[in-house]
Amino acid sequence: MTTTFRVKVNGQHELTVDPSEGTLLEAMEAANIETHYHCRDGFCGACRTKVLSGDVYYINEPLAFVRPGDCLPCCCVPTSDLDLDH
Repeated sequence: MTTTFRVKVNGQHELTVDPSEGTLLEAMEAANIETHYHCRDGFCGACRTKVLSGDVYYINEPLAFVRPGDCLPCCCVPTSDLDLDH
């Protein structure tokens, strides 16, 4: 059974994300949501995004500093529905 989560970005984009299909960054790109990044492994922090509600799981432990309440979409997947301020 596949679990998908609803992800709302900036209060206007709403997408359905299947964590088994890739990272949050890849899902945002597939939905044509402009996302700044310089890596795809949690090194630089350029894709830092505010998590208003919900939880994520890091498939790669980020090397960039991640403040509480933020996530790095390049190396995480949702584990619940998310509301993001990107």
